[in-house]
Amino acid sequence: MTDQSNPAAKPDGLACAYVPMTQERALRLLEDYYGMMGSALKRFDTEKDDTFRVTTEDARKFILKVANPDEPFGEIDFQNSILRYVETRDPTMPVPRIINSEGGHDIFQITDVDGSQRWVRLLTFLEGTPLDETQSDPRGRVQIGKMLARLRYATEGFSHENEDRCYGWDVQHLLTLEHLLDEVDNHTQRRALSLGLERFRQVEIQLRQCRKQVLHNDFSKSNIIVDHDNPAFVTGVIDFGDAVRTAIAVDVATALLNQLPETPNEDLFYRARDILKGYLSIADLTNEELVLIPHLVMGRIVTRALLTLWRVKLFPENERYIIRNTEQGWHQLDWFLTRSAEEVSDILTPFFNSERSL
Repeated sequence: MTDQSNPAAKPDGLACAYVPMTQERALRLLEDYYGMMGSALKRFDTEKDDTFRVTTEDARKFILKVANPDEPFGEIDFQNSILRYVETRDPTMPVPRIINSEGGHDIFQITDVDGSQRWVRLLTFLEGTPLDETQSDPRGRVQIGKMLARLRYATEGFSHENEDRCYGWDVQHLLTLEHLLDEVDNHTQRRALSLGLERFRQVEIQLRQCRKQVLHNDFSKSNIIVDHDNPAFVTGVIDFGDAVRTAIAVDVATALLNQLPETPNEDLFYRARDILKGYLSIADLTNEELVLIPHLVMGRIVTRALLTLWRVKLFPENERYIIRNTEQGWHQLDWFLTRSAEEVSDILTPFFNSERSL
C-alpha cells in the first residue's frame, strides 16, 4: 500500500514501473485519435512517462505524451489547465499549446498492452535548442531570469484542485524524504546529506511563512529552449510536470540550482547572479526570500540526491537518465557545508540590496 504521508511514494509516477510504449503503438494512437498518418517519431529520455517528438508528413511537429500509469487524471488536467491559463494571462509566453483529439478531447485514456490505464495528450513542439545542449553567457542568463519572472506572473492567481499535491520534487517537503537516507550506501555521502537536512531544518519554519502560488518548479536547463540568434534568447519553456503550489523562493532556488557550476568553483553563484538580475528587473523578492534562497538551493541539491539514489535502485535500467545531474551535486553540497549558515544566508542579499538601489 502506498504511504500517502510520503511524497516520494505518492502516486505521481516516481515509484511506478511500467512497460515503455513502442513506437508502433504510439503511431497507432496518432492515427486513431488525431488522424495523423505516416508520422515519424523520436523518443525522448524521461523520468517517468513516454514522450515522443512527432513529425508529420507535412513537416509539422508535436509532442505526444503518454503518462505513467500511476499518474491520475487530476495531475494531467492540472498541467493542461496551467497551460491554458498562461495562454490567457500572457499570450506571448512561449509555452506548449494543447492539441485536441479528433473527438475534441485534450486528454483521453487508453488501455496499454500490459493492461495498464494511461492518459494521453498532444502538445505543440517548440523549436530551438535545449539549454542543456548549449552554453549561456551573462546576457542570456539575464534573459532566462526575465522569463522565469514572466512565468511567475503568468501563473499568478491560478488555482486547481490538485495544486497542493505533496510532491517529492517540491523542496518545501524535503524533510519528509529524510527516511531515504537509508537508501544511500556511501557513508560519506549519507553524512553530507544528513548535515544538509539539519541545515534545512533550521530554515523550514521561515519557509512556511513565504509567499506561495502555483509555479513551474522545474526551470532546469532541459526545460528551457533557447536560440542564440534571438535577442530574447529564451524561445520556449516546457514540461510542467513538476508544477505545484509552492513558495516563490523555492521556484527561484530551483532555477538557480540549475545554473551552478558543474565543477568546483569558489564562487558557486556567479551564474545565478545573472539569473537574479534578470528576475528582479521584472519581479520582486523580499529580503526574507533572498536570505532563504541559497538555503533552498542547497535543499534542492539534497532533494535531488535522495530521490535519484532511491529511484536508481528501483529502475536500474534508467540509471543514466536518473542520475545525470547527481554527481555534480556532491561538490556543490560540500561548498554549502563548509560555510556557516549565516554565510549562506548572506550570499545574495548584499549584491541585490545594491542592485535594487540603482
